[in-house]
Amino acid sequence: MKANLIRTGAALAAVLVAAPVFAQDLTFWSWRQEDRAAYEQFIDTFEAANPGITVKFESFEAANYNTILSTALAGGTGPDVMMVRAYGGLENVAAAGYLEPLSAENVPALAEFAEPALAAESMRSDGVVYAVPFASQTQLVIYNKAIFDANGLEEPQSWADLEAVSQALKDAGVIPFANGTATAWQNETVTFGLGSSLMGKDFYNALMTGEADFTDERFTSALAAVNDLAQDYFPDGFIGLDYPSAQQLFSSGMAGMFVGGSYELATFKAQNPDIELGVFAAPGAAAEDDKLVGLYFDGGYAANAAGANKEAAITFLNYLASQEFGQAFANTLSNISTVPGVSFDDPLLAEVNELNQSSIPYLMLAHFRYGEPSGSVLIQGEMQKLFAGETTPEAIGEALTTGLAAWYEPFQN
Repeated sequence: MKANLIRTGAALAAVLVAAPVFAQDLTFWSWRQEDRAAYEQFIDTFEAANPGITVKFESFEAANYNTILSTALAGGTGPDVMMVRAYGGLENVAAAGYLEPLSAENVPALAEFAEPALAAESMRSDGVVYAVPFASQTQLVIYNKAIFDANGLEEPQSWADLEAVSQALKDAGVIPFANGTATAWQNETVTFGLGSSLMGKDFYNALMTGEADFTDERFTSALAAVNDLAQDYFPDGFIGLDYPSAQQLFSSGMAGMFVGGSYELATFKAQNPDIELGVFAAPGAAAEDDKLVGLYFDGGYAANAAGANKEAAITFLNYLASQEFGQAFANTLSNISTVPGVSFDDPLLAEVNELNQSSIPYLMLAHFRYGEPSGSVLIQGEMQKLFAGETTPEAIGEALTTGLAAWYEPFQN
């Protein structure tokens, strides 16, 4: 009897010691503070299907997130799972060895993801994927359908049409575009949200092969057209108008159009549930020119290479790569999920997805944030000077090419 008790006690002790191995508590970091409620719903779904794993969602201020994350990872206090940026933003943490390499072996669903989405979450040096891509974003023109209908306006097919629509709105007492450029990154949004079709695929392809640089007339003439449009049809004093104020101008119905990302759609609906939105790609010079949106991949979900709960973290990443999650993500957050097979029940999202079939990458983010100075910092500062009348498109082309030559080899010849 005593021996049985001893064996029973030993078995119970073994269960108690082993219990923490199976009850794993994951920390999950994000810069998407506004999406907390949605992620808590997603986590509830995951936890119900994976008893023994709990996930704590923690969000941080977006502008400081990269610094907070890198500091924590370097100090050994980083999260088990984390949102990471794409492109150059990913390389900053992946190159330091902080992220667990991913493949179809540990996350089988990755085998079906589109190659550009995976490339955005890969190291250029070795092609290894370090994060599950979560969304694409599209730079385009968003418009108020009720205002367009009230003024008998249709989506423009050429740049002259865009100018005519803008003038008609102005004549009707409506601000044509709500955008301001006091918030630095909005200068970049406006430039490529309006200018991608004017620049064209031929310029983009020549830039990528090293046959062209930013002094190319196709690029500088697009900057000139964007500046002219802004001077005539953006709000008075737009260079002093910050991003939240510009959003309010549009969502309140005071402006007819807004140059921005597809991520704005959910925000505008939240600010004004009654607003009816439409989207279009800013056109090229002629109606027959390709109508191109600027496309980029927003970030991914990664696992801490030094995490204590790596097996559970990979289990969670497999959920985040699943069609079940991708569909919930699209439906709940009104975003274009990168998960293959996701359908878009929202007609507006479906339209954005259709526009994405004719696109070029959102240039500076996708290709020129891998060194210092970054292309984004350069274009933001230079366009602000152009809008203020302090430089020229040609001078911007020279400044970009010279500045990026500090680290971008094709510009060093």
